[in-house]
Amino acid sequence: MKYKVKESSKKLPDRRTFIQTLGSSCVLLLVPKFLFARENKKGAAWTYSNGYAPSEHYYGMGIDISKCIGCGRCANACKLENDVPREPFFFRTWVERYRIFEDGEVAIDSPNGAADGFKPGSAPEKNLVRNFFVPKICNQCDKPPCVQVCPVGATFKTPDGVVLVDSQYCIGCRYCIQACPYGARYLHPEKRVADKCTFCYHRIVKEKLPACVEVCPTQARIFGELEKKASPLVRFMRMNKISVLKPSLNTEPKVYYANFDMEVR
Repeated sequence: MKYKVKESSKKLPDRRTFIQTLGSSCVLLLVPKFLFARENKKGAAWTYSNGYAPSEHYYGMGIDISKCIGCGRCANACKLENDVPREPFFFRTWVERYRIFEDGEVAIDSPNGAADGFKPGSAPEKNLVRNFFVPKICNQCDKPPCVQVCPVGATFKTPDGVVLVDSQYCIGCRYCIQACPYGARYLHPEKRVADKCTFCYHRIVKEKLPACVEVCPTQARIFGELEKKASPLVRFMRMNKISVLKPSLNTEPKVYYANFDMEVR
């Protein structure tokens, strides 16, 4: 996989600096020299001072719908970890409740993105056939429409397969928000730039799990490598029938669902 590095600017930090800063922000206070990365001789790839090399990884996420209990810990942990505004409508990840009734009606809701969890008895259950919960998140598409429409190159895909937003370049035009077919982006109300899930990039470069995965009490979310046979994600995909959201769009999502219901949109 090739990765184009944008030329540096005299006024703004280049993209490489942005990724390094993002990935190292939490470690900086503990290990001052962690921030600094070293380039290889060709300058085509880089390695963090802790040995993390983006080109050696390729990430995705699995979600087992049958295991999600709608507790909302994932949505809440994401807000805390990534400083997402607490107000409704601003989410990097959220959980939707699907209710299927006898007459075929499908009701979908996600109060406060499920950050408070779904309470038993909080919705009518008369004539209810079944209900289930579906966690949603940026699909980290291999062919991301958001990258294609960004007029300034602020949205880009990293060598390890994560789509990021360089807030130093983003001009807040919202093109990427409109282009995302999964509704996974929002305009940060204070920073006035596009924001979205990054798979907690600042954590995974330190070999930690994304916050939403770490707090899930039922292991409904599985994070891992897509190209390594020993990865939990590869095992998950091998042991389950896998579906993705809106496959007809050919965006090639890297968030894979097991026990997928055809009513999921």
